[in-house]
Amino acid sequence: MTHTASFQGVQDAARQIAGVAVRTPLIESPALNERLGGRVLMKAETLQYAGAFKFRGAYNRISRLTGEEKSRGVVAYSSGNHAQAVAAAARMVGTSAIIVMPADSPKVKVEGVIAFGGEVRMYDRYTESREAIGEEIAATRGSVLVRPFDDPFIIEGQGTTGLEIVEQTREAGVERIDRLLCGTSGGGLMAGINLAMAALSPGTVVHGVEPAAYNDTEISLKAGERLTHAPAPGTICDALMTDRPGELTFPINRRLAGILTVTDAEVAEAVRFAFRHLKLVVEPGGAVSLAALLAGKLDVAGQTTAIVLSGGNVDPALFAAIIEDRFEG
Repeated sequence: MTHTASFQGVQDAARQIAGVAVRTPLIESPALNERLGGRVLMKAETLQYAGAFKFRGAYNRISRLTGEEKSRGVVAYSSGNHAQAVAAAARMVGTSAIIVMPADSPKVKVEGVIAFGGEVRMYDRYTESREAIGEEIAATRGSVLVRPFDDPFIIEGQGTTGLEIVEQTREAGVERIDRLLCGTSGGGLMAGINLAMAALSPGTVVHGVEPAAYNDTEISLKAGERLTHAPAPGTICDALMTDRPGELTFPINRRLAGILTVTDAEVAEAVRFAFRHLKLVVEPGGAVSLAALLAGKLDVAGQTTAIVLSGGNVDPALFAAIIEDRFEG
């Protein structure tokens, strides 16, 4: 019987990752609240194991492998955060990991994979297919392919982020979450959060956020089918450079109220704000929700808004250029 992503699966994932994944804090900034005229609750997944939310899904998937599957290892393809998460989870459960990464991946992410014991296979994102390479390695070695978003266990693992947001707001005495913003790439995190919010806080209006040139979810939602965005020049949001929504994630994410898009300059401002006011290192792809708020893409005055700071694995040179105002987006 085929496993289908569900809210019950998100609850099961929460039990599966308990005591291993970090229950990251939901933080608040008086400076941000004052600037926006509302209350903003930020889920700091920058403090997650391996530096991003991706560990939740990776561990939920890999920790369920049988002994025989572990003996054959896992293979994954990723620009960096899923890569590190898979390598970390694989080491924890005692299996090997081969990660297919684009040649232009941030050095810090490649080094992270290697530090967790993963083997890196580079490819050219503009001329080669990471999916084809990953599937070939899996077929040749008999490894288990751990997809970055189109896997129900991955979706459910990421959904624990939303589950915790609701739990933590209730613990803090917050009556309701009016809006929630989350970065949308292949859609795994967004889909998992949508499953959680639909069950626990259906009145919350959920928005996805994408880089302006990588708006595949935006155009897909408008068309009612999965589409690829126009050729794009690149973005500092390397974690969000997918070409179209996932096959499993898109149907779930059709419940989104809409997509907000942000420029690299707006994202850089969010990275600076997070460092200066929150004292957090947030990678560009992890800062898109904050960028949307700071750029005034939504009027959130008088409301309670939750956002996800989804990762903190940023290239040190790029980070330095951004916080020193040398980056020109």
